[in-house]
Amino acid sequence: MTFKNSFKTAFKGVTANKSRAALTILGIVIGVTAIILVVALGEGAHQLILGQIQGLGSKTVFIAPGRQPTGPSDFAQLFSDALKERDFVLLERKDNMPYAAQVMPIVFGGETATYAGDTYRTTVFGSSAPIADVFDITAAEGEFFTDDDVRSRAEVVVIGAKVKDELFGSASSVVGEKIKIKDRNFKVIGVLAKKGQSSVFDFDSAVLVPYTAAQQYIFGIKYFHRFVIEATSEELIPQIVEDIKMTLRDSHRISGTMKDDFFIETQVDMVERLGVITSVLTLFLGAVAAISLVVGGIGIMNIMLVSVTERTREIGLRKAVGATNKDILLQFVLEAVLLTAIGGIVGIVLGAALSFGASIILSRMVAMGWEFTFPLSAALLGVGVSAGIGLIFGLYPARQASRKSPIEALRYE
Repeated sequence: MTFKNSFKTAFKGVTANKSRAALTILGIVIGVTAIILVVALGEGAHQLILGQIQGLGSKTVFIAPGRQPTGPSDFAQLFSDALKERDFVLLERKDNMPYAAQVMPIVFGGETATYAGDTYRTTVFGSSAPIADVFDITAAEGEFFTDDDVRSRAEVVVIGAKVKDELFGSASSVVGEKIKIKDRNFKVIGVLAKKGQSSVFDFDSAVLVPYTAAQQYIFGIKYFHRFVIEATSEELIPQIVEDIKMTLRDSHRISGTMKDDFFIETQVDMVERLGVITSVLTLFLGAVAAISLVVGGIGIMNIMLVSVTERTREIGLRKAVGATNKDILLQFVLEAVLLTAIGGIVGIVLGAALSFGASIILSRMVAMGWEFTFPLSAALLGVGVSAGIGLIFGLYPARQASRKSPIEALRYE
């Protein structure tokens, strides 16, 4: 019996009971759909995060306190007080950092802003005047604070668009008004243009104040949470990194093989690290979703065993007219593979449709450019794995069918 005839016979066997076939492949459909959905959304999140990091500018270098995290216990070091005022002064010196265009300190934290009885939980960013240039933000109303404001610890604030809406409602102009942060009155001197969370920081929901005022009046600290340095050229990033290391190691009296109490991150570093994290999470979630494929495979094996029992007389008749054990084995294996392959294809179509719909909803919900990405590799893997499961779980029922005696099979009632 040729393979073509075996395939036709298997196809007729699958389509003979369409409702049972549909229910049989349901586990495979759900499993493949879940894999496509998870991988597509994971890839969309990956691209979104990379886009946000790239929005910071390729010439931006971040300096954080503590050792670079390698495990959960290391994250506590990110809040150490290793970065001090003297470090900022040294990094601003051109003889130490000849290729730095901008050097900017940052302190940040969550606080409650209050105006006329209305409150809003916001993120306070204390920084210096270059923050507008470094993060490419503009004022829709008013202006940013100046170096003089920083030096005088001026209690002035630039608020995000969402902060304005929450505290002032539909007021046309809020410049000159005062909001209270940590029991201090800060004069609003500007409102940021609505930007959306197009970078790592959501400036729409944040307020910006001079870092000196933030340190003294809001956070009560004398150190910084970050330094941000903008290089004069992207090609000079490696040299900038070396200059930072030399300057801070000398400032912190770190020599020889002693470990740094700070770490430096470039855009390339952040892209690689976050890329690894999102990829691992996607693979993990995909593996969890793939468990349903195994469950679906077990269901197919059970149904195939039932089918073999129901078609015992058919098997006996085919053997009586010359079908070999190999022919019977091939027929039932092909039936199982066909069932799972059809389930895989349906799962891919359904997964793609759900992923596309989810990407549209997420893009509107988070107000960001969430892109739909069809994971071709996951689709091919889904079909391949589902067909493989059909082969594995269909082999035992097919073998049971092929070993039936034709005489006993014909006598079966």
